[in-house]
Amino acid sequence: MTDGINPSAPAEPIRRRLPEERPEAPFTPDLKAAMPWLFAILDGMDHFRPEATNGTEEPSPADEQELDGPASIDRLLHAIMGRFTLGVSPAAVALAYADWAAHLAQSPGKQQRLVEKAMRKATRLWLHALRTTVEPGQPACIDPLPQDRRFRDPSWRRWPYNLIYQNFLLTQQWWHNATTGVRGVSAHHQEVVTFVTRQLLDVAAPSNFIPTNPELQQATWQEGGRNLWRGAVNAAEDWERLIAGKPPVGSDAVRVGTDVAATPGKVVHRNRLIELIQYEPTTDKVHAEPILIVPAWIMKYYILDLSPANSLVRFLVDQGHTVFMISWRNPVEEDRDLGMDAYLRLGIDAALDAVSAIVPDSPVNAVGYCLGGTLLSIAAAALARDGDRRLNSVTLLAAQADFTEPGELSLFIDHSELAYLEDIMWDQGYLDTKQMAGAFQLLRSNDLIWSHLQRNYLLGQRDPMSDLMAWNADATRMPYRMHSEYLRTLFLNNDLAEGRYEVDERPVALTDIRAPIFAVGTEGDHVAPWRSVYKIHLLTDADVTFLLTKGGHNAGIVSEPGHPRRHYRISHQMAESRYIDPDTWLMATDAQEGSWWPAWEAWLTDRSSGMAKPPEIGAPDGNYPPLYDAPGEYVMRR
Repeated sequence: MTDGINPSAPAEPIRRRLPEERPEAPFTPDLKAAMPWLFAILDGMDHFRPEATNGTEEPSPADEQELDGPASIDRLLHAIMGRFTLGVSPAAVALAYADWAAHLAQSPGKQQRLVEKAMRKATRLWLHALRTTVEPGQPACIDPLPQDRRFRDPSWRRWPYNLIYQNFLLTQQWWHNATTGVRGVSAHHQEVVTFVTRQLLDVAAPSNFIPTNPELQQATWQEGGRNLWRGAVNAAEDWERLIAGKPPVGSDAVRVGTDVAATPGKVVHRNRLIELIQYEPTTDKVHAEPILIVPAWIMKYYILDLSPANSLVRFLVDQGHTVFMISWRNPVEEDRDLGMDAYLRLGIDAALDAVSAIVPDSPVNAVGYCLGGTLLSIAAAALARDGDRRLNSVTLLAAQADFTEPGELSLFIDHSELAYLEDIMWDQGYLDTKQMAGAFQLLRSNDLIWSHLQRNYLLGQRDPMSDLMAWNADATRMPYRMHSEYLRTLFLNNDLAEGRYEVDERPVALTDIRAPIFAVGTEGDHVAPWRSVYKIHLLTDADVTFLLTKGGHNAGIVSEPGHPRRHYRISHQMAESRYIDPDTWLMATDAQEGSWWPAWEAWLTDRSSGMAKPPEIGAPDGNYPPLYDAPGEYVMRR
């Protein structure tokens, strides 16, 4: 079968090309003669020069801007720079530091306090050094933050390493004081300056260097330097894989379709954007209402179908649910013009049509994870607006609908940053996996960057590859138009929460949703902070069940029964109930030990109309025949 491109799908993308010279222009500089080096680059980038139209239509205003030669040169320059900055806009960082520096220069009182703090911290460290020479074992003059695990080893308590790491922590604390609390600096600029300064300090942390890290010194002494040789081999191997575009070491041992994404099923529908998987039943009877899962398209879908022991899909199937899963196609340059409307129409709408044909006369329990949950919120509001009652319930897993408090990701979202990202995507046709991974790694640089470098290249150790790690390395790209629309309309403008987001040229309102909602937040989520997820109480007039579980954005959701050290809090709020703020809710709601999966499955069962015979796989009479075995083809594409 072909890709099954829908005739109503978006047309082939306009390829970006420079315009030919326009004779009516009052002045046309000979840029090619003046800058031959630049046009040598342009000549090698076919996608850079768009044709003006497809031969039948006039160019849109946006296309006119892209067809302007000087503007195109600007965009290309930003795209080239972005390859060296991990997609971070230098202008955005410079603006933030200029705002901070200008206001600090006009704050002599703040400067005086900083000088006093510096003198007090130096005195504390000096006195501590004197005391430890007389009486070793003195308490530290400053302790790391609870999440900072760099200095936990007892070897850091020995002289002189105790003074080295405490001097670093005192310096880090002073810079935090210097970059915060400066009157007049915008909140966003303060966050950017504090974040970037912390990143720069972490580069120079004593834990990163052998001369100042007692753990590395001890390992090197005990092994006679063999750890450094292994680390050099690891670095060379990782570099070779990076430039060759290969997955990380060990990923090959976790095979998609065998070790992960292994729940039996069939692909029953395919178009240019999705494959829809229907999983085979394992029980004699199933709940009448099927489940449709909409995963995020920023990563492969099998985060929810990892190894059999921690697969949410297998758990649901074994509990007697008919489960469907969307598997998103990994976009390429030709998909640059796929927008949010395409993800809605070719994604959720197409999947709902297929599920309704395979399991007729039964409303659907829709589940959305991360970006998929945001898209599901839009779809549910549009269906409610149009009187479509095909949704039995809506479950949102670590998904935001209000983006006024999007967490640390807001550091990378402002007008300068979005313009920079758009230029990168304009050049490539998509946002590359490495550019996305770099931003997420910076948010947790100590855990994801520096500890990784120490372990792999200085200690010469390799962590065994787990299913979750292999999934994390199997990233996907983001189309130019879709990602630009997502960041501007949702993150920057917050159109969905404020009633301006349009579907089919008409705005949708989350208050129209009447299907019961089950929302899950995770305590350590830095992508969708749980207090932001909790805002669903303010945005809808539906019954809301909110559950807060231990863990982060991914590990908190993948929380199978039997997983150690897991707990959750849960409460139910009727549509007519009074609002409870998240902090009050947290204090008033008791924690329950164990996985949250059974609690959610019980919620689904309570909204089931009964048990029935399992439906057939696919619906050949309804144009949804089984095509091939799960996990399908799209998930295999890199």
